[in-house]
Amino acid sequence: MVITSPPYDSVRTYKKGYTFDFDALAENLYRVCKTGAVIVWVVDDGVVDGEDDGKTKTGTSLRQCIGFQKHGFNIHDYMIYRKNMIPLSAISSVRYYNRFEFMWILSKGKPTTINLIKDRENKWQDGKWNSINIRTKEGDIKKLKDAEDIKPIDKFGVRDNIWSYSTGFDHTTKDKIAKEHPALFPEQLVEDCLVSWSKKDDVILDPFSGSGTTCKVAKQLGRNYIGFDISDEYCKIAQERISNPEYTKPTLYGWFK
Repeated sequence: MVITSPPYDSVRTYKKGYTFDFDALAENLYRVCKTGAVIVWVVDDGVVDGEDDGKTKTGTSLRQCIGFQKHGFNIHDYMIYRKNMIPLSAISSVRYYNRFEFMWILSKGKPTTINLIKDRENKWQDGKWNSINIRTKEGDIKKLKDAEDIKPIDKFGVRDNIWSYSTGFDHTTKDKIAKEHPALFPEQLVEDCLVSWSKKDDVILDPFSGSGTTCKVAKQLGRNYIGFDISDEYCKIAQERISNPEYTKPTLYGWFK
């Protein structure tokens, strides 16, 4: 499995700043991924100069999603990573404030592991669906007459595809050393993705590992991990987080049980 958030559209400078060859990356990810592997690609768009002195969204996130498809990956799902707070960079006088990033879920063939998280409390838990009408695929109204048409409702159902997380240093991680990186990945987001599309002893890759969040959480969940970054400084932060028992001890996060 691959989970990463690449630099995009100079939204963050990362001190020196850098770009990467997307097509070369996508081609090589397809080469090294086994059939059944999943990629979680977290990305957003910047705002640049457009025509007639206007500003325009780049569309980078959309092009990259389609780009993966052109290199052989399936688009398994579209998801939203919603932040509980609006970043200062998202405040605008001409656009609605942006508080989310796209999470493209891509796969090489059919995903080998699918473990959908069920933590959405159902309204009619421990009972039965009490509506007598349903809408069919053709748009017709069907009346439920027979008992076999009415299925019991579980207490919890599969969550939807908008995942909300508290952001800011004290929420994304408790590791003080991590705040030296300008764009922290929420640990809970990584955890939820690993639980959903990987299993113990799988190999997890982050080709833009930054402060090492993906590798740290992979270690906590019993996965193998590979991470690399062009910045020596960020690699040292990641190595400290991974090797220091204080940072990798079990937490109270729900899926770390």
